[in-house]
Amino acid sequence: MLAARCAALAGGLRVLARPWLRGFGALAQARAAGSLGVGHRRPSVGPEPRRRRLGLSAAAVVNSAPRPLQPYLRLMRLDKPIGTWLLYLPCTWSIGLAAEPGCFPDWYMLSLFGTGAVLMRGAGCTINDMWDRDYDKKVIRTANRPIAAGDISTFQSFIFLGGQLTLALGILLCLNYYSIALGAASLLLVITYPLMKRITYWPQLALGLTFNWGALLGWSAIKGSCDLSICLPLYFSGIMWTLIYDTIYAHQDKRDDALIGLKSTALRFQENTKQWLSGFGVAMLGALSLVGVNSGQTAPYYTALAAVGAHLAHQIYTLDIHRPEDCWDKFTSNRTLGLVVLLGIVLGNLWKEKKTDEANKSIDRIEN
Repeated sequence: MLAARCAALAGGLRVLARPWLRGFGALAQARAAGSLGVGHRRPSVGPEPRRRRLGLSAAAVVNSAPRPLQPYLRLMRLDKPIGTWLLYLPCTWSIGLAAEPGCFPDWYMLSLFGTGAVLMRGAGCTINDMWDRDYDKKVIRTANRPIAAGDISTFQSFIFLGGQLTLALGILLCLNYYSIALGAASLLLVITYPLMKRITYWPQLALGLTFNWGALLGWSAIKGSCDLSICLPLYFSGIMWTLIYDTIYAHQDKRDDALIGLKSTALRFQENTKQWLSGFGVAMLGALSLVGVNSGQTAPYYTALAAVGAHLAHQIYTLDIHRPEDCWDKFTSNRTLGLVVLLGIVLGNLWKEKKTDEANKSIDRIEN
């Protein structure tokens, strides 16, 4: 009787253990096949349904656009807006400095220049890709650009460029005559910049001259002409800033550039890059300090410059020029740096009103 019960109990345990053993066997097979990595677990009951990732990034917006439109949006680099920011920020600095004491920057001008930055950056990238279509095919990072990949023909890109420049001209015509002439003068730089990497190790300098034209144009759009004591050091500081971030950017492609015969400051500086970048950083801060003195800036502005100096020091000190991922991260961090400068300008300008009020109260007390 006892033996019969033991046999029945053993049979029951086998029935209960069978599904567990099957699951364990499947788990062992999955591990043997390398399908489960260290630190990652999946349920044995079946695969989890995929969830569609939702995001509002620029790349996600471009990917959600109608398929025939996507190559043109990528040609404008709308999926990578960091370049538009770096073109736009010097404009905002200039517009902010031109504001009346105690006032915010002109919002209409900020929006106008923002639209212009999107269009002109798109036009510049189109021109660059038209010039570089044969080179881009030979560089891993740029081989999938629309013209190089064959998604857009040269003729189509030329028509698209005409449309962008026409819209940008419409923005420019909203400004005063001085600014219209000044803005039109930058077109030569926009067209010729992409050729500089073929003839000089300093194409980043040509980019700096081009990308920071807004430091001149923003002031003239508000004031009617340029105050050279403010606009020139501001323009110079922007050029130094561009030499910093675009040299870092160029280190991503230095091996490919060397193989196909293109030049850059990354190839010029090589292992001395950090020393050069440090010099550019000191020059940038010196020029921004001169801007502050000549425009009567206040404590918040100089506090922002101290933060900019700390950002630059950290950026350069921790830079690993041999890791493209780190170069990209450092490059994109310059949007934050530019926004800190803008914040310092705006707060410094608002502080001027406070100082003026305090001075007027002191005068009133003396008179009474």
